[in-house]
Amino acid sequence: MSPVRPRFGSDSEAEPLCLMTVHAHPDDEASKGAGTVARARAEGIHTVLVCCTGGEQGDILNPAMDDPEVRERLPEVRLEELAASMEVIGYDDLVLLGYRDSGMAGTPANDDPRCFARADHDEAVGRLVQAIRTHRPQVLVIYGDDQRGYPHPDHLRVHEIGVAAFEAAGDPQAHPEAGDPWQPLKLYYTVWSRARVMATHERFLALGLESPFSEEWRERADPDDRITTQVDISELTDVRTRALLAHRTQVDPESTMWFGLPPEEARTVHPYDDYVLARSLVDSSLPETDLFAGIGDRVMG
Repeated sequence: MSPVRPRFGSDSEAEPLCLMTVHAHPDDEASKGAGTVARARAEGIHTVLVCCTGGEQGDILNPAMDDPEVRERLPEVRLEELAASMEVIGYDDLVLLGYRDSGMAGTPANDDPRCFARADHDEAVGRLVQAIRTHRPQVLVIYGDDQRGYPHPDHLRVHEIGVAAFEAAGDPQAHPEAGDPWQPLKLYYTVWSRARVMATHERFLALGLESPFSEEWRERADPDDRITTQVDISELTDVRTRALLAHRTQVDPESTMWFGLPPEEARTVHPYDDYVLARSLVDSSLPETDLFAGIGDRVMG
C-alpha cells in the first residue's frame, strides 16, 4: 500500500485531495470500483459517494431476505445496506440526489415522474454540480458512454449528468445557486473489462467449475482498447466481496458470478479496477496506475 498522500496547496490555501464517485443505485458502489475507493481512503484521500436513486425497484435476490416485512420497508432497508457497504469500502461522505429508481425501460416505474430517468436534465445536473462544489473533488468517476451490455435508464442518466456536471461545475455562469465554482481536474468512466470477464471465466473452467459467464456475456462489446488506467487492488480484493454482501437484499450470497470461485482463487483473478480517462485538465502519461496521476504537480503549481 502506498504511503499517506500529502495535502497539496492550491494558491495560498491547503486543499485536500478528494475522490467523488457517482452511482445509480445502492449496491453499484460495491460492484464498481470498491477497491479503488478503499485504496484512496487508505492513502489519505477524502472519498465521497453520490447515489442518485434509492434503488426502490431492485428485486430481492436473496431468498433469505424475501419476506413481507422487508418488502414493506425496502427503501429504508436499501439505505441501511448502503451505509453498511460504505463502511466496508471506506467512504467518508454520502450525497443522495433524491431521485426514485427508474426501473428498466418499458416498466411502470420508468413512467413515474419522480424517477431519475424522467427528471429535468438541468435540475439533475444542478444537484450534482452542488455536490461537486460542496466537496471539491479533483477526480470524478461516472459510468461510460457505451452501456450496450446493461442499458439501465439510471446508468445512462448517470453518464449524461456526470459529463454535463464536470463541465458546468467550474463555470461561474452555470448553476450559480449551487455554490462557488469548482473544477474537477479528471473525469473517469468505470469499465467492466473483457479481460476481467475472460480471466474469471477461464479460472472457473480450469478448476472444473461451471462458469456463470455465458456466451452472451463473453460476446458483449469489448471496451478494453479504451482502458487508460488500471488501479492495483491486489491487497484489497476482498473489499468488493464484503461490500456486496452488505447488500443483503440485492445480492444472493450463493451467486456463482460474485462468489463462485474459492476466495484464494478470486483474489488472484484480474486484481485491478479498470477505467477510461475521459477528460483531463492535467498532464499524465498513459497508461496510468493512479486516478490522481498528474494532479499533485498541477495543484502545487
